[in-house]
Amino acid sequence: MTDESMVIYETAAPGVARLTINRPHARNAQNLDVLHGLDDAFTRAMREEDVRVIVLAAAGPDFSAGHDLRQGLGEEKAERFGHRSPNGNFSAPGGAGYLAREDEAYLQMSRRWRNLAKPTIAQVHGRCIAGGLILAWVCDLIIASEDATFVDPVVAWGGAGIEYFAYPWEFGPRKAKEFLFTGDVFTAQEAWRLGMVNHVVPSGELPEATLNLAKKIASKPAFALRAAKQSVNAALDAQGQANAMDTAFHIHHLTHFHNQLLHGGMVDAAVMPPMWTEKKLK
Repeated sequence: MTDESMVIYETAAPGVARLTINRPHARNAQNLDVLHGLDDAFTRAMREEDVRVIVLAAAGPDFSAGHDLRQGLGEEKAERFGHRSPNGNFSAPGGAGYLAREDEAYLQMSRRWRNLAKPTIAQVHGRCIAGGLILAWVCDLIIASEDATFVDPVVAWGGAGIEYFAYPWEFGPRKAKEFLFTGDVFTAQEAWRLGMVNHVVPSGELPEATLNLAKKIASKPAFALRAAKQSVNAALDAQGQANAMDTAFHIHHLTHFHNQLLHGGMVDAAVMPPMWTEKKLK
């Protein structure tokens, strides 16, 4: 069972379902309740025949601070959600169980959401940090407020990047490397210039602008929307996106265990910039 209060499901307009991540006190950091709550909400939207477009939004000042590092997968009881991972038992000893949990929560769920037959739109405001990028990137379109920022500090912490390794397709290879190597913040305008974001709108107009786009898309034939989405996704798959992500995911786990040996944790917590601490996110 998931904590349903962490993801709010509503009908925003005829044909449009809006899912709102509702953990603002933690800047919508992702724990298993959030991730499985999203999975349940996406599944519900797919089952409701009247829904043609799905909007993913977030409550509070930020879209998502990424994975909840204070409540990591190693501490949460993943078994309560069932054993879904193709990589084995969540409670397996050593690195096997941890890999299985991350594979299910951060890669396989993301792929399911990316491949939903209905169009999805991410409504992004405030900060979108590391794992928060996953939630935006799995959506077909991204509408950002002018105050939105995007950043991934994972390389600075000793990692290779997030588990859903879409950087080269979102930014192009050279900007992807700059984004990862430097950990610099990209503004909404920069993300738009690079093609990651579809539209940038004034902060106060973000919900309305997103809903207007969703309603416009929802007016199109549902099966044609599905066919168009599958065709574009097939082009990405033909470029090797899925295989590259599989490779990057296992490289990501190599860095986890490298850090475990050197620093006693999955990331090098000693070099985490203070700007990502709980105090600074308040």
